Amino acid sequence: MQLDNTKRISKWYHGGLASAAAACCTHPLDLLKVHLQTHQGTRIGGTQMAVNIIRSQGLTALYNGLSASVGRQLTYSMTRFAFYDVMKPLMIKKGKDPTMAQKMLLASIGGFMGGVVGTPCDMINVRMQNDIKLPVELRRNYKHVFDGLYQVATKEGVSTLFNGVTMASTRAVLITNGQLAFYDQIKENLLQTSFFQDNIITHLTASMMAGTIATAMTQPVDVMKTRLMNAKKGEYRGIWDCVVQTGKQGPLSFFKGFVPAFIRLGPQTILIWVFKEQLRLRFGKHPV
Repeated sequence: MQLDNTKRISKWYHGGLASAAAACCTHPLDLLKVHLQTHQGTRIGGTQMAVNIIRSQGLTALYNGLSASVGRQLTYSMTRFAFYDVMKPLMIKKGKDPTMAQKMLLASIGGFMGGVVGTPCDMINVRMQNDIKLPVELRRNYKHVFDGLYQVATKEGVSTLFNGVTMASTRAVLITNGQLAFYDQIKENLLQTSFFQDNIITHLTASMMAGTIATAMTQPVDVMKTRLMNAKKGEYRGIWDCVVQTGKQGPLSFFKGFVPAFIRLGPQTILIWVFKEQLRLRFGKHPV
């Protein structure tokens, strides 16, 4: 008797692998988002920012910090997906899926854990992406993620690797709710109709909706996280000071880079789930 592959469940590491693969595809958009969020002065659009980077540094500059981005996904996303995928089956009772509230609880815990674990690589990622904006004499010139981690730990102290950890964890809670809990619930609702089956069409539809929700939930926190991680020593007295200084630039400053963030997070969410669902369908394990 042939087993139904749609009944397979993900292995704990599938989310991390899928997220790393997605990051390789969307990294240029992430870089543009960071540049727009840290840009101060004349308003500039994402397209013009990309043109400026390519003209001054070359096309490969759009991939500055890729190793840190992949490292972040293999820590941050691996942790949040692993927690969610391992704990969710334990909450299933009498064949019923967990409620939306239970899914959001799992996503919140997993996201918080992932945010803490992924902060060092996330910080190096932001610095490497933003390096080309600095004068040559002020650039950090990290060779790769491990060099960045070593340099920060030895020159600035291990605690510096966790600059912005509060914002990173808060954002991770929100984005994990958007990307995991809402995706899970939307997919479940779609499959209850007669129009959808457990295939790529359903995965694309649910992930597109989840990506939209995740972007709307996380953008203000994402701006704060990026500014805190990229700040010079003593630039901000704390999170609230960063919020106040950003707010002085106008309410829309909390949504700087929103379009690139949506353009990045939407495709990234879609790619994560397309890759992860394919891993599940092809290499997942059958429930006992």
